[in-house]
Amino acid sequence: MRRNALTLGVLIAIAVVVGQALLIPLFAAPAANLAPRDLPIAVAGPPQITAQLEAAHPGAFEVTAVADPAAADSKIKDREVYGAILVTASGPEVHVASAAGPTVAQLLTQAAAGLGSNVPVRDVVPVDPDDPRGAGFGAGFLPLAITSLLAGVLIFFFVPRRGARLATLVTFAALAGLAGAAVQIGWLGILPGDYFAVAGVFALFTLAVAGAMTGLAALLGREGLALGAVVMFLVGNALSGIAAAPELLPQPWGEVGQWLPIGAGGTLLRSVAYFGGNGAAFAATVLTAYAIGGLALVLIGRHGLVRKAPAEPVAATPELVGAN
Repeated sequence: MRRNALTLGVLIAIAVVVGQALLIPLFAAPAANLAPRDLPIAVAGPPQITAQLEAAHPGAFEVTAVADPAAADSKIKDREVYGAILVTASGPEVHVASAAGPTVAQLLTQAAAGLGSNVPVRDVVPVDPDDPRGAGFGAGFLPLAITSLLAGVLIFFFVPRRGARLATLVTFAALAGLAGAAVQIGWLGILPGDYFAVAGVFALFTLAVAGAMTGLAALLGREGLALGAVVMFLVGNALSGIAAAPELLPQPWGEVGQWLPIGAGGTLLRSVAYFGGNGAAFAATVLTAYAIGGLALVLIGRHGLVRKAPAEPVAATPELVGAN
């Protein structure tokens, strides 16, 4: 008995260490290799500027030529580009949008250093003044993802009927959206934007995560919970690009992260809170697909549903025995 327990303990230790060895590069490698990769920017000026950028940073930027600073700012606000390098009559300047990612804004400023010393930088869409480094924006998504995942698990185990599961998921998402927006806009003040628009983003994100978790569990059982936790939370969090930008992650992983709820949720929240909804279409479609798909799996799946107890056999009465 003791030998079996020791063997089991050793196997558990080995399994955990293997998992640890896989998780460390999953999180550390993207963070350690942040660099622009086909990062969309605008350039206004002579063609030599684009050639100079490509020579100094090969493969780093996807350049769109614009006529003037106004056109560049319009593309930044529409989320078509992350920033712009401009050469005007008064000299070179850089336009950035720290709301689209403070790390990107910093990289663009460094890339423009080759144009000359003391190049002025203009922040076209700045982050909220109560979150000057944008750290609160990224950190706020982790508890949302964790609680939404937990809600999906609890609903699967403790709410056994399909209709009740659907109602609970929708109720949870609505309340989570209202509460999340109240905390981040009203209490902490780290997000701008319309309260109900931001609440709608949080509601859609939490429904996508919780609904997918409950739906996978209803379809596959406990294995579905494990699958959902690994793909949506562990992998999705590592590849989300929330703290930087998807184009700064090694590809194709940055793009893969945008097909998962956390990455799509971060992009959608930036678009709605800071850019008036510009650039939100793809992220909103991804989250809606997870939400609808999860609810559909809840209806289809049978795991965890209440089953009627088998009817007890009717005992034979003396009258029936005598009649036979």
